[in-house]
Amino acid sequence: MEFERDEALEPMSPSSQYLRSSVLSLTILGILESEVPIDDSLTMPLVKDVFLPINHRFSSIMVSEKRGAKKWKRVEVNLKDHVKVPVFPIGMSNDYYDEAFSEYLSKLGMEQFPPNRPLWEIHIFKYPTKNAAGNLIFKLHHSLGDGYSLMGALLSCLQRVDNPSFPLTFPTRQSNLGPNGNSRGFFRRVPRFFTGLINTVYDFGSNVLKSSLIEDDKSPIRSGDDGVEFRPIVVTTTTFSIDHIKQIKDKLKVTLNDVITGIIIFGTRLYMQKMEENSGKAKCTALVLLNTRVIGGYTSVSEMIKPNAEMPWGNRFAFLQVPIPKLTDSELSNPLKFVKKARQLIKRQKNSASVFLTGLFLDAIRRIRGPEATSRCIHNTLKNSSLTISNMMGPMEKMALANQPVKGLYFVVAGAPQVLYTNTSILYSSMFSCIFLL
Repeated sequence: MEFERDEALEPMSPSSQYLRSSVLSLTILGILESEVPIDDSLTMPLVKDVFLPINHRFSSIMVSEKRGAKKWKRVEVNLKDHVKVPVFPIGMSNDYYDEAFSEYLSKLGMEQFPPNRPLWEIHIFKYPTKNAAGNLIFKLHHSLGDGYSLMGALLSCLQRVDNPSFPLTFPTRQSNLGPNGNSRGFFRRVPRFFTGLINTVYDFGSNVLKSSLIEDDKSPIRSGDDGVEFRPIVVTTTTFSIDHIKQIKDKLKVTLNDVITGIIIFGTRLYMQKMEENSGKAKCTALVLLNTRVIGGYTSVSEMIKPNAEMPWGNRFAFLQVPIPKLTDSELSNPLKFVKKARQLIKRQKNSASVFLTGLFLDAIRRIRGPEATSRCIHNTLKNSSLTISNMMGPMEKMALANQPVKGLYFVVAGAPQVLYTNTSILYSSMFSCIFLL
């Protein structure tokens, strides 16, 4: 199926150029797990009538002008080039299809997009695995948008199971303001200002050095080798009850994100210690992804793409560099101490403007040396760190795609020069899923 060609060119944002260059190319894999066998008879109409109109970038390719500036160019889209259904032997066991699905994901993560086609694909894995009756894989290049944008795009294709005419709803963020509307008194804000100033100087310096000179210790989760991003990947998922996470949250009087991040970091340290003695005390840094939009939930795609939108489409994220606490004997017997320690480090990082200054620093590099140099700086920051942690907020209601109930939806990022990448998703207010990319 083809669409009319539009010769208009649209400038690419700097962040989109950073994420697709000769140095760094990141791909997002969105995996939608179906509760029932997938009926692919409606795939082409859904893609043509629902998916493609979401954003014109899905009908555009990346082109370079004579001066090296990259832009989006509208092209004809042949859906047969983008929608693929892999074929495997019929009647095999779930274990067989689990392994086939894992290998297929690894293959997708390593393959680059053809330069003459829009940067997305949909793969329909129609065979049952242990976790789902079928899987729908959305392969999207990160230059199209970040997790918030692409999650909003995918959610616009889904409906509520209980009432398809009603929109999906999402948990709201709780404010830390006190009863009088003030989070802190004046005498508490003054020392916090000076502490934040010191933290900003220290963190900004560390961020710059991390992109050039300083790197984490080699460990079971960081080889330090060149070309890690070109190796096969393995995606592993595990699910926790959100009620258990809330129990820890209430006991420690922290946020859900504090608990989840603490659990990931603690589990990572335990793995390191088990794989190699004393590696639980190795110098490691986690890059925690922050959405720089001021949000309380997802907005419609039509709102995202409006000029001067409050929550715009695109790549609006930043890295928060968090030193991973070293594992001590007392924390092995009381993991809550470790979660508290991780929370204190994250809180200290938040009381810093280093993220803002780092953004200005990257923009200065782009203006002086070009987007390729900026991309190299980001690549070095990823390579010199040990892992990346990101999260996505899911809806409170069960979802369906074309009246087929969805069991789960999660994302992974491939192409980063790291051995370990984690993504967390909260779905239906009862499940917390953690995804590891090795």
